[in-house]
Amino acid sequence: MKDEFNLKPRDLVVHINSKDGLSIAKQAELLGISRGVFYYRPKEADPFTLSVMNEIDLIYTKRPYYGSRKIAKEISRKWELPINRKRVQRLMGIMGLEAIYPKPNLSRNDYYHAVYPYLLKGVKAQSPNHIWGTNITYIRLEKGFLYLVAFMDWFSRFILSWKLSTTLTIDFVIDAAKEAKEEFGTPDITNSDQGVQFTSQDYLSVWDKEKTKISMDSRGRAMDNIFTERFWRSLKYEEVYLKNYASVSEAYQGISSYIKDYN
Repeated sequence: MKDEFNLKPRDLVVHINSKDGLSIAKQAELLGISRGVFYYRPKEADPFTLSVMNEIDLIYTKRPYYGSRKIAKEISRKWELPINRKRVQRLMGIMGLEAIYPKPNLSRNDYYHAVYPYLLKGVKAQSPNHIWGTNITYIRLEKGFLYLVAFMDWFSRFILSWKLSTTLTIDFVIDAAKEAKEEFGTPDITNSDQGVQFTSQDYLSVWDKEKTKISMDSRGRAMDNIFTERFWRSLKYEEVYLKNYASVSEAYQGISSYIKDYN
């Protein structure tokens, strides 16, 4: 059993297949990670680029109102090495990060997608399943990175479900949403940002329009989802930044233990 926990998820697939014949979908469900982990063959990240991404994550977690210009200056000052702002912009895009500040023309979108109003201004969660919040964050590894999605009940601050993925796709978000519904029921309101993972029809179809209202943060207003943002900060300072995960399985075990304690 100990040797199994030292294997990466893709190694576990081969091990389980040869023994039990479980489908990849079932294995992903049992391991609590996205199916994309098994199908995707990531290229090893350039060490310098990865270092820049990790530094961006540190700065953004501490000061989420910093944009690419300020982050580039901060890294350049700290490292005593010029870091191009365009590089930081590109990497923030890969990481799914956006500075928090009000923006003009909020009704205009580069691509057509469903946009729902923010329904939670002045609203306080009154009971379990009244309001669920969800978001995605960047999780660093020793030689790569992951994305983590979580669904939180705003009344109890309980983490209802979470999934890890090697790619910023839609499937792991949908898996987490379905798991939360199956385990805890249906929320009155679910709130997210306007990322493509949450505006896709596949994701929106998870929710019964007769039972669940969809709420979305205004663009550039991550604090509209303040409870999830606070959880990300706690998770990173109390777990992720203290560890140096060498693999997906190590990250899964560390985050799983932290969330159990947190809940």
